[in-house]
Amino acid sequence: MHVTVNEIKEMKSKKEKIVMLTAYDYSTAKLVDESGMPLILVGDSLGMVLLGYESTIPVTMDEMIHHTKAVVRGTKRALVIGDMPFMTYHTTTSDALRNAARFIQEGGAQAVKLEGGITVADTVKRIVECGIPVMGHIGLTPQSVHQFGGHRVQGKTPEAAERLLKDARALEQAGVFAVVLELVPAPLSKLITNKLSIPTIGIGAGPDCDGQVQVIHDLLGLFADFAPKHAKQYAKLAGLIKNALADYITEVKSGKFPTAEHSSTMEESLLQELVRA
Repeated sequence: MHVTVNEIKEMKSKKEKIVMLTAYDYSTAKLVDESGMPLILVGDSLGMVLLGYESTIPVTMDEMIHHTKAVVRGTKRALVIGDMPFMTYHTTTSDALRNAARFIQEGGAQAVKLEGGITVADTVKRIVECGIPVMGHIGLTPQSVHQFGGHRVQGKTPEAAERLLKDARALEQAGVFAVVLELVPAPLSKLITNKLSIPTIGIGAGPDCDGQVQVIHDLLGLFADFAPKHAKQYAKLAGLIKNALADYITEVKSGKFPTAEHSSTMEESLLQELVRA
């Protein structure tokens, strides 16, 4: 059985920290799921770390569904959340419902995530009413990076802080089961967390959120193009991979690989018949 949204909400009341991580393919999802991770986000961050885009904005629904299906095939327990890409829920409520439903029907996800607060609250409410669990996302919302002028901490002025609190409350009233706080000052994140009955999941938002989320490529040291301040490298796999590739090249060129150990044999008599033919 997969983790449910009710179990995630209960973790807040039990003061049990919630851990979420991204995954974008079958093999990685399988490892993340087997680690005991309760939440897996198929983030639109795949646009940068897998597809080489400069931001999340070019990511399409078809790309997200493709990767979500792979992640779902690799999970048995974690609740899988599909990240709704740019402009797939902003035009009309019908478009938002159709695209959210694709994540559930085609992708096999158990929930969706979308960015924004008050401006998307009505859309969120309608999606939830249709039986699709929704996770919110406020603060630095990467799909609005051009509007924010880059990846900057949000909510640092009294007016901006008040807007974020109102956004969080609007999402809670709309029915989200949790809300991501990205690049929000730690004191403000703590205040929002204490004001809400639903869990907050922080990324660059301090230690007082109900949970934390990271991009797996940042956590494992796989993405060398950009290292966010809020990320901690628990491993440095990029260097290990480069060394392994260099060893492979060297051994193939020198004839050290492959050896008999990596090869198959056949009956010598059969080979002799071919030689005589």
